[in-house]
Amino acid sequence: MTIEEALKKQEKEPRKIFIDVYTDWCGWCKKMDATTFTHPLIVKYLNEKYYAVKFNAEQKEPIVFQGKTFVNQNPDGVRNPHDLAVAFLQGKMGYPSAVFIDEKDNLLTSVSGYQQPEGLEPILYFFYKDIHLTSNWEEFQKTFKTEIKQ
Repeated sequence: MTIEEALKKQEKEPRKIFIDVYTDWCGWCKKMDATTFTHPLIVKYLNEKYYAVKFNAEQKEPIVFQGKTFVNQNPDGVRNPHDLAVAFLQGKMGYPSAVFIDEKDNLLTSVSGYQQPEGLEPILYFFYKDIHLTSNWEEFQKTFKTEIKQ
């Protein structure tokens, strides 16, 4: 779904939002679409626990987020990022990136780079279960038990 659709759904049924920030030319983005985002457990997490968004970091259309309109400053240029992508990724423009937004539209974090299912699963769990509120990532990783069959 789009960011706008996720924000609208979140008003009625609050959930965290997972945003796959990609570009059309990114080979690792395509690989993640073909591998990670087709894995049954990842699909289940994203469909049941999050509002899943695909966001082209170079899209031309404006987006209103948190009352501010974000645009692509040079929509006719080559590989020019949308201002919302820059904001989500805090200026560290790497693709693919995963962005996590809480139920109140606050940025939790962004994770840059290709993630295999085994790498994405604990991140999805960490934020879905709100473990980030009571523990740090390093401690959590020591005790996380994957559901992915190796």
